[in-house]
Amino acid sequence: MKIENLFRMKECSLIEVKYIDKHKSRGLVMQTDKHHFTPAEIPAQKLDYPASQEDMIPQPQTDLSEYKPAGKLQGKVALITGGDSGIGRAIAIAYAMEGADVAIIYHHNEQDAEVTCQEVQKQGRKCLQIKADVRDFASCEQAVQETVQKLGKLNILVNNAAYQMAQSNLEDLSLEQFRETMETNVFGYFYMVKASLNHLKEADTIINTGSISGQIGRDILVDYATSKGAVHAFTKSLAANLSSRNIRVNAVVPGAVWTPSIPASLPIEEVSEFDKTSLMRRAAQPEEIAPAYVFLASSDSSFMTGSLVEVTGGKLTHR
Repeated sequence: MKIENLFRMKECSLIEVKYIDKHKSRGLVMQTDKHHFTPAEIPAQKLDYPASQEDMIPQPQTDLSEYKPAGKLQGKVALITGGDSGIGRAIAIAYAMEGADVAIIYHHNEQDAEVTCQEVQKQGRKCLQIKADVRDFASCEQAVQETVQKLGKLNILVNNAAYQMAQSNLEDLSLEQFRETMETNVFGYFYMVKASLNHLKEADTIINTGSISGQIGRDILVDYATSKGAVHAFTKSLAANLSSRNIRVNAVVPGAVWTPSIPASLPIEEVSEFDKTSLMRRAAQPEEIAPAYVFLASSDSSFMTGSLVEVTGGKLTHR
């Protein structure tokens, strides 16, 4: 197969994208039967924040085309913050494939949210898209109420919405940015739990999205890494607090994942050939992270609470 060059004009800048023969690249990265993008297939690119999944080259793999559902969430209702794109979209699709109706909260990208709902509906499930700001408790309360009113109940809360913006120098990390990161990534999680608590019953679940950055730190993401460390502690503490109600609380801890936040928040040189630092020698695609959320939402994980489930491509052991 010859290398093909694909060019796209966006905001008067020219991006060259090279698609490499996947068979040649298999010797460089660890793959499953389905080909996932290698670092060589991810070109340097910079998108304005908030970025749309539709503008990324290549677009993240979120369709779970090789996923084998087994009715693990039949009859459940899930509410997913940040469900419009990336990991959130993949979770929504996976939950629908497993039999759940889904409500997704988005803040900016209505078009991405519409695409997610279309994919959920293709699985024969209901999808409710809700524009809300998780930094505002009243907005969180309204989103939960709308979910319960229109979908009948709430069994699974997924706190996934997050904000990150890289700053190489600490002097450039403004008070405003630090506050926005904490309000979105920490306060937002607490607000959603607080708003949902009266609707969650015995055997229902809360799943938070952590990050490898919260485990090992990140020099250019001081505020983000700090917030994710807080999410990990919040998960364990909340699990202990809610154990008497038999509500399980766990977190998924992803490593590098190809999502819209990457080209919108990282320096362009960090996006080019993203990411070679794990044992897998590539970044994850969102569809590779979503099954962990299915596991934690289902009875398969009935003896797990307060757990941080690492899906990092081996990076924590490879630092």
